[in-house]
Amino acid sequence: MDAKVVKKMGRRLGRFIAEFDDCFARREPRDHLRTYVAGQLSGLPRKSVEPIALAAGIPPRTLQRFLSDVLWDHERLRDKTQWKVARDHSHPHAIGIIDESGNPKKGKHTCGVKRQWCGNTGKIDNCVVGVHLAYAVGDFQCLLDSDLYLPQEWADNPVFRKATGVPEEVVYRKKVNIALGQVAYALNNGIRFLALTADEFYGRDRDFMDGLEQLGQNYVVEIPSDFTGWTNQPNILQKPTPSELRKRGRKRRFPRISRQSAHPCEVRNLAVHSPTFYKQGWKKFKIKDGEKGPVVWEVKAATFYRKHGEKGLPGREHTLIVARNVLNTDEVKYFLSNMTIGSGETTLSKLLWIAFSRWPIERCFEIGKRELGMDHFETRSWQGIHRHFYISQLSQLFCARVQHSLREKNFGESVFDSRTSSAGHINVAYRPIPAFCSSQNTLSESRRSDHLSAKPQSRGPQIPHTNNLETIARQRHKYQTVKDVYTT
Repeated sequence: MDAKVVKKMGRRLGRFIAEFDDCFARREPRDHLRTYVAGQLSGLPRKSVEPIALAAGIPPRTLQRFLSDVLWDHERLRDKTQWKVARDHSHPHAIGIIDESGNPKKGKHTCGVKRQWCGNTGKIDNCVVGVHLAYAVGDFQCLLDSDLYLPQEWADNPVFRKATGVPEEVVYRKKVNIALGQVAYALNNGIRFLALTADEFYGRDRDFMDGLEQLGQNYVVEIPSDFTGWTNQPNILQKPTPSELRKRGRKRRFPRISRQSAHPCEVRNLAVHSPTFYKQGWKKFKIKDGEKGPVVWEVKAATFYRKHGEKGLPGREHTLIVARNVLNTDEVKYFLSNMTIGSGETTLSKLLWIAFSRWPIERCFEIGKRELGMDHFETRSWQGIHRHFYISQLSQLFCARVQHSLREKNFGESVFDSRTSSAGHINVAYRPIPAFCSSQNTLSESRRSDHLSAKPQSRGPQIPHTNNLETIARQRHKYQTVKDVYTT
């Protein structure tokens, strides 16, 4: 990249940030945004407030107040970031990814800090945790939303809340409810996903999948091995028989599952003992090309009915996928999707492509923390942390757009991509082709015969998107929920 291109990038950054000028009522905070973004994109070894301010020749306290106290509309900045993605990067095969990320912190005064699981250190550590929603299509990926997880002891402590400026309307929310609020908010801002994916922490919570279906959102999520359901739809009794009506004593609730129907079974047992699975042969799929060669998984899939609602009745048809690593057959993953194979354009390859598409959010975390200082924040307040998250998303969106345009310009040539690996290797011979076509080339099925039953699967309807989103998408901090034992 020569000096001419670098100079052009500077002008492009100025035009990009100018689109967010209406988030500010005064010139000073508008200029501070430019200073902060320029600092995040600079070569500073640490990109917290003080080194960014000193490099720009302004007092650090001025930039600290910009994050924590100065009046400006940071939620509109987040909205405009999503609007730009919806306007310029929409695609019918776009994937949404939900994940969390921990940031180690010393002391006990930063908003939301406690000893909890921290992905950065890989252990229980003193940290704050953010829940994030990412958007990925082809070679383009960025973060759409980030929220601070507020533990129960913080939400219930008025002293902690006052010290860190937690708004009154903010209540304790499970991480899955934070994620649901982010998805609803993004949909309301015009973002559309082919499907959402998440790891088993979110997949173990049935309320999470219920919430996605209420939003009209398709998903393929990893579920734990003890997740229960049926491969054959149980018989549902809708009303009592005449003999039951004549019986004395406590009346049974209806609708309910018939006594003759099988009990729900854990998916790890269904994969071994259910005829639906053991009569199938394993189908091999090449997931991707890894550093040590092709990554290949063997797969089986079947119709599945999960427990739905408070009564635990079976819901509509889902697809259960059992996948194991060819090189290590003890490594088994279970995926559940509300899309059924054979419905519309839904194929097993497509569901697997979505299921194994969680890596873009890891790249977002990597470039955000390594290159932009996303984890370098030193502010302690609720508002300051969220403003830092939103500005980091803006900076990362600019990087993603520049990277995307450079790849298009250098079609077929080598383009430096610092996100490719931790060492920042060269990405060679990139071809800008549609996302799903690219993924299908990578996710190739072996020519081994398919031993699935010849009986055609019933074609359950694919859930459409809806524009009638609940108003709670605009009040996402007001989710009132019960305690969740899986929040650590």
